[in-house]
Amino acid sequence: MFITEVRNLTTEELEDKLEDLKESMYKLRINHATGELKDTSQFQKTKKDIARIMTVLRERELAAQIAEEEAQND
Repeated sequence: MFITEVRNLTTEELEDKLEDLKESMYKLRINHATGELKDTSQFQKTKKDIARIMTVLRERELAAQIAEEEAQND
């Protein structure tokens, strides 16, 4: 998933996607522990996707906070 794809999603979609990725990460850990996981690179890919989504969510949170502060100053 590219950052441009992430930025095009709504906040609700991002939160849903984040929950799905966290669940996927849990399943990857379980499969790795039981020896069923063949492609261990999925760990890194999933972690990076989670980080991308969290970054965009934080950017939006900060932008909303700045807009609110500017509105109060007017």
